[in-house]
Amino acid sequence: MKTPTWIPATLALVLAMPLWAAEEKKGPAAAKPSLTVTTAQPVKAEWAQKISASGSLAAWQEAIIGAEANGLKITDVRVNVGDRVQRGDVLAVLQADSLRAELAQAEGTLAEAAASAQEAKAQADRARSLQQQGFFSAAQLSQALAAEASAVARVQSARALVQLQTVRLSQTQVRAPDAGVISARQATVGSVVSAGIELFRLIRQGRIEWRAEVTAAEIGRIQVGAPVMIKAASGQQLQGKVRMVAPSVDAQTRNAIVYVDLPAATGSARAGMYAQGEIALGQSQALTVPQSAVVVRDGFSYVYTVGADQKVSQLKVQTGRQSGDRVEVTSGLKADARVVASGGAFLNHGDTVRVVDGPAAQAAPATK
Repeated sequence: MKTPTWIPATLALVLAMPLWAAEEKKGPAAAKPSLTVTTAQPVKAEWAQKISASGSLAAWQEAIIGAEANGLKITDVRVNVGDRVQRGDVLAVLQADSLRAELAQAEGTLAEAAASAQEAKAQADRARSLQQQGFFSAAQLSQALAAEASAVARVQSARALVQLQTVRLSQTQVRAPDAGVISARQATVGSVVSAGIELFRLIRQGRIEWRAEVTAAEIGRIQVGAPVMIKAASGQQLQGKVRMVAPSVDAQTRNAIVYVDLPAATGSARAGMYAQGEIALGQSQALTVPQSAVVVRDGFSYVYTVGADQKVSQLKVQTGRQSGDRVEVTSGLKADARVVASGGAFLNHGDTVRVVDGPAAQAAPATK
């Protein structure tokens, strides 16, 4: 007779039952750590608050130097762009022959007027003496005194003309109104200038400033005198301080200008350069973690914390300031959390890790 097919299956089930019971007594297999890591605890520290801004370097004050004399030819130009000058230095010389002749003529007129005045004074003195003796009438005395006064007035007019010609002659030398650096030059030898025409531009005292653009929400936090660290497009770093915050906000950009004074010796930094910088606002407390503990995924920042069961939890956080190898966490993390110091890029939420103390433990994938 043939054995029914259900009998072998039943026997196999009966024989396997003790093995299942043994496995249940052993319990589930322990999860194998996926990574060996070190942990760090967030640290509270006093950090400087800063505002990042950008803007252009510009001349602190730029003086426009023009000719005061009219219709004279330039005979000499003594400076060029980039030259440093002192107050009163001669920058250009205009032709002065005609003005010297006019000055000499005015001086001759003054001498003639002075001689006439001296003669008129002598006549007036004699008239007073003779009038007292009864030889001159009151009318004659009045005429002598009027002649004296008229002669004195002519002297004053001639003296003023001499002063005017002296001033005009001095204007043939175009001088620097202040110390500084020549930033532009339009003067050329042989050209005839008109009064008021621009010949040079001068950066007063060689000073430049940084004009940083900040948002309307930030201007209330910036104080006059606050220290500023600037990096120019040339790569040079400069330290300055806030001189003034603009009293108004641009209606188009909604930004305000912060004027930052820079030291006179600016090296390779030049007016017109673009620069970036940070404006210090003071000190505030920050909750910081190692920069290696922050993992950026899909544009968001995360940290991994280790629980008592050695499993990691992924936390979304907001980061703020950075200093050295540490970064500020502004939200999403508790101060007593245990944070994976490095290697978070290899972890996922719920992974089991093995925590090792000391710097010798490197965050690396666990070997199988």
